[in-house]
Amino acid sequence: MSGLHAERISVTLGSTVALRDVSFAAPRGWTAIVGPNGAGKSTLLRALAGLQRVDAGLVRLGDRPLAAIPARVRAQRIAWLAQQGEAGGELTVREVVQLGRLPALGLFGAPGADDEARVDRAMADAECSAWQQRRLHELSGGERQRVLVARALAVDAPWLLLDEPTTHLDPPHQVALVRLMRRQAAAGTAVLSVLHDLTLALLADTLVVMAGGAIVAQARSDDPGLQAALVEVFDRAIRIERAGRHWIAVPDLGDE
Repeated sequence: MSGLHAERISVTLGSTVALRDVSFAAPRGWTAIVGPNGAGKSTLLRALAGLQRVDAGLVRLGDRPLAAIPARVRAQRIAWLAQQGEAGGELTVREVVQLGRLPALGLFGAPGADDEARVDRAMADAECSAWQQRRLHELSGGERQRVLVARALAVDAPWLLLDEPTTHLDPPHQVALVRLMRRQAAAGTAVLSVLHDLTLALLADTLVVMAGGAIVAQARSDDPGLQAALVEVFDRAIRIERAGRHWIAVPDLGDE
């Protein structure tokens, strides 16, 4: 699978420097990107998806500049879930998920049996098959989010980029999404997700810690240096503790 790389990219949004000379090679497996508000997490993910113009530097997919790859080809290689993703409210759930097949079919292509099978699998994986004939506007926020995750899965791309995918999800479905990202990664998909829930992020294969538009740490969750960086970027308001086989983030109230 071709690598996805950012080479010394910088992005300014209005008067704010969102990314400062960032270099990043997306690893295999599931990578969680974390950091305080305004750290540049979503901007980095959008740049890697080819959705954010960079002011300096370059994003590459394999040996080609991402900006030089036709949009349809990019969409076949990189599936994207936006932070505030939305789709036509009058469409049914199945119709929304079918939109994920557009990069493969083109604007006027007709879906075949293989496309419909991928749609079925995506809905099953995102646990939204039961309401596939309901319209999107009839669903709760959490239900809509599962549909939009399914749409991204239906692309069946080697890269899956998810910006805050747990938005609106209750705890059981947050856990289900973590299991799904792990399964996707185990099957060979490179999964990159921006997460605010640090305990969920600590379950990823790799963590990327950002602050001030820069990457300050990148390692496994059990790496002491990464854990120290997490505590530091969140102003020592958290502690990282062991809980069974996993690491969790807990509030540090300073009086315990």
